[in-house]
Amino acid sequence: QVHLVESGGGLVQAGGSLRLSCSNSGLTFSSYIMGWFRQAPGKEREFVAGISKSGKYTYYTESVKGRFTISRDNAENTVYLQMNSLKPEDTAVYYCAASQRGVITTTPTAYNYWGQGTQVTVSS
Repeated sequence: QVHLVESGGGLVQAGGSLRLSCSNSGLTFSSYIMGWFRQAPGKEREFVAGISKSGKYTYYTESVKGRFTISRDNAENTVYLQMNSLKPEDTAVYYCAASQRGVITTTPTAYNYWGQGTQVTVSS
């Protein structure tokens, strides 16, 4: 059985930083593209960042480029999202997800497994 577990969320002031982690069990981790998504109240779930199976390639949504960094440690079965210069509009529940696709995709339906989410709240 596959489990993805996010951690690292919390309350931070605007301009601050957080580092999210997503550990997994039950996956052959290095065989999956990993992604981070977020969902704010009343909004659809949106793609934030993705990383290739090897970690060589990454892709970000425009609004987080230059502020967020996705990385992975295949030996530790963990993917990270370093979030700097946080803004109130980054407030959302953040989810990690795993995809068996061959390339990074921004579409939620392309991801096979999801974590339960971690809340990130940025105060102004």
